[in-house]
Amino acid sequence: MLSNPKQIVLFLQKVSSLRELKQAHALITKSGLISHTFLLNKVVILAALPKWGSLEYASSVFGTWEARNTILCNTMIRAYSRSLFPVEAIHIYNEMCLRSVRLDRLTYPFVLKALRRVCANSLIVMYSQLGRLADARRVFDQMGDRTVASWNAMIAAYYRRSDLDSADSLLQMMPEKNVVSWNTVIARCVRSGDIGAARKVFEGMLERDAASWNSIIAGYIQVRDYHSALQLFNKMQIQRVEPTETTVVSLLHACTETGALEIGRQLHRLLQHEGFKAEGVIGNALLDMYAKCGNLWLARKVFDEMPMKHVTHWNSMIMALAVHGCSEEALRLFSSMEEASSETAKPNRVTFLGALLACSHQGLVEEGRRIFNAMVQRHAIEPDIKHYGCMVDLLSRGGFLQEANWFIRATPFRANPVLWRTLLAACCRHGNVEFAEEAFRELCQIEAPGDGDLVLLSNVYAEARRWRDGEVIRWGVSKQPGFSQIELDEEGQASPPPPPSWSGLLS
Repeated sequence: MLSNPKQIVLFLQKVSSLRELKQAHALITKSGLISHTFLLNKVVILAALPKWGSLEYASSVFGTWEARNTILCNTMIRAYSRSLFPVEAIHIYNEMCLRSVRLDRLTYPFVLKALRRVCANSLIVMYSQLGRLADARRVFDQMGDRTVASWNAMIAAYYRRSDLDSADSLLQMMPEKNVVSWNTVIARCVRSGDIGAARKVFEGMLERDAASWNSIIAGYIQVRDYHSALQLFNKMQIQRVEPTETTVVSLLHACTETGALEIGRQLHRLLQHEGFKAEGVIGNALLDMYAKCGNLWLARKVFDEMPMKHVTHWNSMIMALAVHGCSEEALRLFSSMEEASSETAKPNRVTFLGALLACSHQGLVEEGRRIFNAMVQRHAIEPDIKHYGCMVDLLSRGGFLQEANWFIRATPFRANPVLWRTLLAACCRHGNVEFAEEAFRELCQIEAPGDGDLVLLSNVYAEARRWRDGEVIRWGVSKQPGFSQIELDEEGQASPPPPPSWSGLLS
């Protein structure tokens, strides 16, 4: 066994691979010579500079040595100056200055080289963010030593500004591609809607990072292929790739859209295991997923455990309670929000929409009027078509058909068929032929009435015993089959019939 420093030096001189270098390093450690400066310098030089070396390994050795010296620091600066991470060379130079490590004539050339490369790449990013692509390209073209990072920065700049031809041209010219380059290609395919091409690139990658998985999963969600997104997540777990926050939020959205509650709960457990807190964007995604999958208890649990609640969290919870018919609880929460109003949780138009929806479901006409007036007068929020829709629905359900009619005509927006349809349905419940005919006429001026509209008017005539009018209206009405969505085998499966045709009959 080699234990003499001279013998180990001779052994190091014959090293020609990373495997042999690691053996030599292990031998140095086992021999108790780990604090031998010359030997450590030699290990770092061999790890950092040859083509067969590993900058990552060199950095790990360098990081364990507290007594930094000029040779050690110069070696790492030189290695980083020509790597993908030239900024690390500048960090080591700053550390040398702080620790009073001696600088020599070999230090400055490589620090300047690193600075030149960092500045050039930074300039490309800065110019692209300012929309000055010509200037960014000029910097790129004048670079004598372009790295993969430089190419990636320029290509990403073109993509950000939707200059796809220039980006594709540079990709073709690029002499060497890394994971970031291929991630850019995936993002390009996803952006253009070609998920098949994106998947082909993804499957062909020899090395993938979390961004690769995130891009392809987000692509499937973008084209509403939620099942493929969830299948990729399963594959991601098998390969033990840790998902990023962005990936998890995208997947929670997929669970929300498909009703895959069990997978959503698995994601929640994964988040807890990885130390993610249910707050911010993740908290809102969890809350929304549980609420839309029908588990209000878990949605409320997530909400109650949030240390800081943003207005989006309050809105999601109030809306979830209102949609599921828990109107009293939704209104109590709305009152709590008003009382605890802060800069990050002031009621906004979405909050008031949830409160009005709760009033509508419970038939609380007076409370709805109060909330609508408070929104306009006290909070100075201009109501949109959805707020007017809630008020029309609330008043119509309560039998205040004339006031509902006034609300529809008072809305500052273009006439909306949904509002007149809401009034028409209420007339059917309350047997008011006059307003029903008026609503139907207004509806016909906006669009051709659908089968449902014809059935509603026919029912109004039937209630008034105007059988002949009802029979004429019902002529030609065709009913479309309904469908439901349930969760099977931990995946939301839906098999809807073809979308119904609403080409109405107008006589």
